[in-house]
Amino acid sequence: MNKEQKNQTIDALIGQLSATPHFYLADISNLSAEHTSKLRRQCYGKNIQLQVVKNTLLTKALERSEGRDYSELLQTKLKGATAVFFSESGSEPAKLIKEFRKTSDRPVLKAAYVEESVYIGDNQIDVLASIKNKNELIGDIIGLLQSPMQNVLSGLQNSGGNTIAGLVKTMSEKPE
Repeated sequence: MNKEQKNQTIDALIGQLSATPHFYLADISNLSAEHTSKLRRQCYGKNIQLQVVKNTLLTKALERSEGRDYSELLQTKLKGATAVFFSESGSEPAKLIKEFRKTSDRPVLKAAYVEESVYIGDNQIDVLASIKNKNELIGDIIGLLQSPMQNVLSGLQNSGGNTIAGLVKTMSEKPE
């Protein structure tokens, strides 16, 4: 690979890093061709882009990226075959890695950039898998907001009449 090709690869990586809100760096060394193909198919099915990169080119892309602070990622020692999982979902790559490791000892998480935070080390995989995305959080909030309203409506319907007076009467009666 000549210098021109390396610069093009670095520029392409910078573009992907800035266009994707979440990415994971994982060690996929020692994966057989069959397991690598299986991993790629699973990534495709979950809308995750998998790209194997040279560590030196990835390091240069992280250093040259603007707008986000990747300094903590640069402290990780990038050695061995590194795969970058680009995803719109913060937790989906972690879930995929956990599921894939039921049949293989790889991939091993090196680091992840999720929700503008850096996670370093394979021991963070469970934490990353439990992160909720924006839509899940909105759903939880709506559920919490609806719960009191549903309790009031249920009380109104069970009060014998569909009036507030009936509800107040039911609530003021003392249980025996």
